[in-house]
Amino acid sequence: MKIGGIILSGGASRRMGTPKALLLIDDETFLDRMIRLFAEVCDPVIVVLGHHAEQIRSGIQRASQVSFAVNPDPERGMLSSLQCGLEALPTADAVMFTPVDHPGIQGATLEKLAAGMRQGQAPLIIPSHRGSHGHPVCIARPLIAELLALPASAQARDVIHKHLSDALLLEVDDSAVTTDIDDPAAYAELLAHLP
Repeated sequence: MKIGGIILSGGASRRMGTPKALLLIDDETFLDRMIRLFAEVCDPVIVVLGHHAEQIRSGIQRASQVSFAVNPDPERGMLSSLQCGLEALPTADAVMFTPVDHPGIQGATLEKLAAGMRQGQAPLIIPSHRGSHGHPVCIARPLIAELLALPASAQARDVIHKHLSDALLLEVDDSAVTTDIDDPAAYAELLAHLP
């Protein structure tokens, strides 16, 4: 089974004040770390850029390992970036996607999600930590078509919620799946708790 990966990095990072993709965690940018982890379980990996596109592309080490898609209208929100990534994705049986602001995710979490999809456990697999749903989300091909068909006014969660009864909520020992690093306080807390 071919599982593509999409990392969403098109936001303006207004609350952070600087592009989140280029913040450092253990001497890697958020985006470089996500690319490294995704590349171990997904092929290909698409990075969707929007705001700060050239600054991000030139500020990472692993640009040669991914394909880039640029959202021409990132103000429309995350669904528009996800749709850009899905349109850029060659034929895949499934796709795993996440915003770039979950940089602490463990490689083992991605491996569990990919294994569940390869075993056909569900068409939608969502990681869960202590009862809270998080990212990355893994979806089978039929849901890709549904996401692409959504109008601009919709949100990705419209499709996710429609299929929750068929979903596998995969409990993981990885709090990063539910931890968005959206502002300086969250970033400081992330750095303070690094092993």
